[in-house]
Amino acid sequence: MDLPLSVLSQVTAILEQQNIPYVLVGSFASSIHGIYRSTADIDILADIQAEQIHPLFEVLQKSFYLDEHAMRDAVAQGRSFNAIHFDSVFKVDIFIARADEFALSQLTRRQLRKISSDTDEAVYVATAEDTVLAKLRWYRAGHETSNTQWNDVAGVLGTSPGSLDLEYLHAWASKLGIEDLLQRALDQVEDDSDL
Repeated sequence: MDLPLSVLSQVTAILEQQNIPYVLVGSFASSIHGIYRSTADIDILADIQAEQIHPLFEVLQKSFYLDEHAMRDAVAQGRSFNAIHFDSVFKVDIFIARADEFALSQLTRRQLRKISSDTDEAVYVATAEDTVLAKLRWYRAGHETSNTQWNDVAGVLGTSPGSLDLEYLHAWASKLGIEDLLQRALDQVEDDSDL
């Protein structure tokens, strides 16, 4: 198992031991659903409650550098904190679900997926639809300049034709204010497939 997957395995095992619902999002999720690309960090969405912070900190600090105050602030404000693996300096960003309706939907719809063909180990991963929506949301928040985010979206849409829940995609894209981006991405993938 390569280093990022080993770090991912450690973090998700700890979250499960602490009974914290989580879902793998970001580039790792888009690589699972679309086209693989290397990434400098792991993004996890988790529903951490205030009373779970200290026990989680106690366990994570054995293998990761992290700040308990930053964890508390993140949980209180619905933001993110990071944990840096001591041995590899690989970074894990943990985003707090809190009261974000879309984040909670991602947690509800998560799928247990194998993380490598080399192992039977599995982690909870965001669905292809939720990965597309989250990537488009980040693309819009970044002033629509990130080719990386856009290419991740195209990769997921291009490798999942016919299997996506388009009704779900359009409904959430409308709620998130990214319907125009979703349509542009769908049109681009369709045009590319016609070539």
